Amino acid sequence: MVFFFTCSDPRYVVYMGKDKFENEQLIKYGFPEDIWFHVDKLSSAHVYLRLPPGTVDLSGVKDKAAAKQMLVDAVDSVPEKIKMEMAQLTKENSIDGCKATCDVVYTPFLNLKKEERMDVGQVGFKDESFRILIRNVEKDKEIVKRLEKTRVEKVVDLAKEREQRDAEEKARRRKFIDEQKRLEKEEAKRNAEEKDLKGYVALQELEKTSNVGVNKSGTIEECREIEDDFM
Repeated sequence: MVFFFTCSDPRYVVYMGKDKFENEQLIKYGFPEDIWFHVDKLSSAHVYLRLPPGTVDLSGVKDKAAAKQMLVDAVDSVPEKIKMEMAQLTKENSIDGCKATCDVVYTPFLNLKKEERMDVGQVGFKDESFRILIRNVEKDKEIVKRLEKTRVEKVVDLAKEREQRDAEEKARRRKFIDEQKRLEKEEAKRNAEEKDLKGYVALQELEKTSNVGVNKSGTIEECREIEDDFM
């Protein structure tokens, strides 16, 4: 079972695992668009903020620095209000964190690292510098109350959802590529037509220039004069 919540911005999906075993599945089948939240240095629920589809599209990105910048931009795109709501929800779902001021850490899902030696539900980070802290989080009862009222427990086939997400992303990417090819084809056609038009105009100008001073009334005498000029 997965818990879902409704934050103040409908563009985002908020969810968290019920226990450490479910957290393990969330780690395995999370989306590239997910941002992971956890109380720093204390036990807590794994809370996820899912960004809109297509926010993190790493297709064709081969440079590690460029990929990281894309993730940074995705994280930065989240309003501070939403980050604070996530921090409050994470804090509230920590046995020790809910009792006092604490720090909440968040990072892109793609920065999470799972190793065989780790306990169930435990994760590390590929890039420690990409751990972002919200420091000294104090409980905001109003935010917590509002979020908890939206809590819904659902049975989710996480593997199937990830498979469906990947298929949709692939289709979206294919549609984008096809559209780019169509635009490029149209642009090439326009360029060719413009080139042909310029050639036609140039030919007309050449004809006008070559016939300067030539009388085109068409009498036999004039035709003979023209013939004599060229002989």
